[in-house]
Amino acid sequence: MLLTKVFAEFVAESPVCVMYRGLVEHVFSASRLDALFEKTAQRQYCSELLFSTCTDLLSLVVLGAQKSLHSAYVRQQDKVGVSVKAVYDKLAGIETNVSEVLVRDTATDLAAVIEQLGPPPASLLPGYEVRIVDGNHLPATHHRLKELRQAGAAPLPGHAAAIWNPQLGLIEDVLLCEDGHASERTLLPRLLEKVRPGQCWIEDRNYCTVAFLRGIDERNAHFVVRHHARLSGTPVGRRKKVGRVDSGIAHEQAYELPTPEGGVWTIRRITIVLDEPTRDGDGEVHLLTNLPAKVSAQCVAQLYQNRWQIEAAFRELATTLRSEINSLGYPPAALFGFCLAVAVYNIMNTLRAALQIADAASSGKPKKAPPADSSQEPAHKRKEPSRRFSPYYLAEEISGVYRGMMIAIDGKHWTAAFGQLDSRQMAHILLGLAKRVRLSSFYANSYDPRHREPKKKLQRRKKGSHVSTHKLLLERRKTTA
Repeated sequence: MLLTKVFAEFVAESPVCVMYRGLVEHVFSASRLDALFEKTAQRQYCSELLFSTCTDLLSLVVLGAQKSLHSAYVRQQDKVGVSVKAVYDKLAGIETNVSEVLVRDTATDLAAVIEQLGPPPASLLPGYEVRIVDGNHLPATHHRLKELRQAGAAPLPGHAAAIWNPQLGLIEDVLLCEDGHASERTLLPRLLEKVRPGQCWIEDRNYCTVAFLRGIDERNAHFVVRHHARLSGTPVGRRKKVGRVDSGIAHEQAYELPTPEGGVWTIRRITIVLDEPTRDGDGEVHLLTNLPAKVSAQCVAQLYQNRWQIEAAFRELATTLRSEINSLGYPPAALFGFCLAVAVYNIMNTLRAALQIADAASSGKPKKAPPADSSQEPAHKRKEPSRRFSPYYLAEEISGVYRGMMIAIDGKHWTAAFGQLDSRQMAHILLGLAKRVRLSSFYANSYDPRHREPKKKLQRRKKGSHVSTHKLLLERRKTTA
């Protein structure tokens, strides 16, 4: 690891923050961001306010180093050189294709770094490249726009379909829609263009349409999707019990779907009779797949259960990071904030992959690169206990140190140290810094779902009712006495 003496104090005290800032410089350098904007933008152009400047300001809010975009602007007003209104106007006009390319390009570079950290982890389904897709609707924003000030309804800024790579633990691509009322299915034609031969796509029921599933099949790819009730087909023969999976008993039978040409398309349907009903009250879950018979029904059922990984990613984006900035009312600005949070999340997962390598080396285990999101399986399903690094502790450390570090170390030093590195050199520096981290400070708290407490039945609250916490505590004291 070759870093100048300028970094020495922070390498000793907070190597995690240096790792994060180095990765940011590696994928978010000002020259690269401005070149990406020049190449991709169709309506906007670079003037006094550069695209890289807007990205720097909003990334501080996403990380939690600043509470709002306005406060980030006030801190760097002299460097920005334009009014705060100009900043908001610039963000309001960022085209969705620019935001999509930002995620796609940075994920490609980070994937190269992860692959250089060590041998890649095994695929969820050997012989196939697995991708998991799910949609995320952004929550309501503030009523700041003139058209919203008299509206009582919640203003929705749009939604996104995210593509998750479970082997590397990265959200490698997103598709955006500015219409908050539009269905996720409006993005299916564009999503179909992302499908490549040899892949296996895991999807929720919203993606269960004949046109989309046949499109995947025609591209020599495969799917595992939950059967939507509105997709009518015909079961063939009696379903056959094939054995137990984690959540219940699996059954299989052939399933025929009508095609637009008037023919019949036969695929497999796997039914899981659940031990416990879902939160919607369903006692059975039906899965459709075109995987060959050599992939057992039990394997298909277990494969679908990995869909929770992308839901966990969305949860971290909304809680550990600020992917939902409700002060950005214009849909392009809100969607750009979400995509920037996705890019920062991918950086954090790359950092976690390096820490996992260092942890494995310090414990004497074989040196193998785990998925960047080291929580691919719940703890009770792993054969060996695996220590996981908490995204909350990492984000807290970085946001707490980041502002002071950027004051102490000028940007030119970061550009000189990390700006021109290739993926192999970047991985080498990350591993060197990871060895200096006190790893135990960032372990996630252990959790075992087998010992989960039963859900408590709450009293149904009447409209307009309320209670006094003080009086309830007084009652508790009297009862205890």
